[in-house]
Amino acid sequence: MGINTVAWMTLAIEQAKQAQQIGEIPVGAILIQNNQLIGGAHNQTILNNDPTAHAEIQLLRIAGKKLNNYRLSGTTLYVTLEPCTMCLGAIVHARISCIVFGAYDKKSGACGSCIDLLNNRCFNHLISIKSGILADQCKNLLQDFFKNKRKNT
Repeated sequence: MGINTVAWMTLAIEQAKQAQQIGEIPVGAILIQNNQLIGGAHNQTILNNDPTAHAEIQLLRIAGKKLNNYRLSGTTLYVTLEPCTMCLGAIVHARISCIVFGAYDKKSGACGSCIDLLNNRCFNHLISIKSGILADQCKNLLQDFFKNKRKNT
């Protein structure tokens, strides 16, 4: 695990903490191109009453506008939770080159935990995957969030 990988995932975790501070499920994401930060985002599904407002989707919208292109080739997406099928579909369409994720999502992860769509050869774009980066930190954020939510209801 490279120093940059840890540093970038730490920034994604900071995005997840921002989500937690506003009562959102703490998932954060950042996008890197040529070792430069393009942008960061976090879940906003509750705030926006929008089931598509996952961190990855929010980030793709930001990056597309910033780079003035819907294709985000040559970029690496760091996200604290394994992408779901919706997010993975958008990531494929955006032509992201690499996904680096922290925690595994055994309920809806589409990069190997619940289903492995990338190795299914159903897409015409190949994405490399690195998983389990700072996984415990990412997982603990989510577990603590849901423990507190159950305790307060």
